[in-house]
Amino acid sequence: MGKVYEISEKTKLTYGRGYVYSLQYHLIWCTKYRKKVLTDGIDIQCKEMLTELADQYSFQILAMEVMPDHIHLLLDCRPQFMISDMVKIMKGNLARRLFLDHPELKKQLWGGHLWNPSYCAVTVSDRSHEQVKHYIDSQKER
Repeated sequence: MGKVYEISEKTKLTYGRGYVYSLQYHLIWCTKYRKKVLTDGIDIQCKEMLTELADQYSFQILAMEVMPDHIHLLLDCRPQFMISDMVKIMKGNLARRLFLDHPELKKQLWGGHLWNPSYCAVTVSDRSHEQVKHYIDSQKER
């Protein structure tokens, strides 16, 4: 990642080689059939793996919550990555590792797929950043 310059309390511009950016997304994806399988430590493992992927692919997780049947992320991504590719990377890596570490998950999910194939990606602006962050951070309280 390039140098990061804060232009307000909420916004940080990142300077790369020949570009400046601040691209933030609120991402949500669900387990197949909305099965509540992300529990009993699997939720913590998901957070750890997502943090590792963020380091590996040079994106920042600004907020994250793993619910029993879905995941919320607030990301700051480099412009070189298409958001659809980032979601595929995250969902694919999580599923592969979780199925290896927790083979019982496949028995709970018909067809052996962990994730619903769809996802939601919403861009986040300066105005909505704090609202989205608060929404994600308060998910466990709901």
